[in-house]
Amino acid sequence: TDITRTYALANLTDEMKFHYTLVLKAHIDLAMAEFDKGTTDQYLDVLTRKPLKEYGLDYNHGTGHGIGHLLNVHEGPQSISFKGLPVAMKKGMVTSDEPGLYFEGKYGIRHENEILCVNKPNGKLGFEVITYVPFDLDGIDKSILDEKEINWLNNYHQMVYNKIAKYLTKKEQAFLKNATRSI
Repeated sequence: TDITRTYALANLTDEMKFHYTLVLKAHIDLAMAEFDKGTTDQYLDVLTRKPLKEYGLDYNHGTGHGIGHLLNVHEGPQSISFKGLPVAMKKGMVTSDEPGLYFEGKYGIRHENEILCVNKPNGKLGFEVITYVPFDLDGIDKSILDEKEINWLNNYHQMVYNKIAKYLTKKEQAFLKNATRSI
């Protein structure tokens, strides 16, 4: 698998929390995307970058890459990116969702999950998250998340707790409960 999480190891400035939350918004936008069959990975790349571009920010890498077609990482045919040939997303494709921001000599932020392309009840395609690792709640500025994003995050964290807690000791469960608390 291929997972990245940014966790703060010291106190965060308001600017760091702002950037952390913008990257989270971009990540959630892709995770919640619903789109017509035939939609290409390049369209999804533009959709994901939108919360960052609204503030003149961007990252110089693809938003995601295919995983596991031949049981490898960084494997096509899909690659959610502004580079390369457009590929239509199809049910069953596993792709990474990994927007980021990087400030040379200061800090960097990346949030990465694997997402499975699935059919949605409305006839569109969308994604099911198949990675179960909490986001650092101390990095989030809740005031810049909308209600849908907050609900997505709370539901995601509840799913993480439900999937993982049964395999942990009581002490580890307490840690995970705090890490996946609602915001």
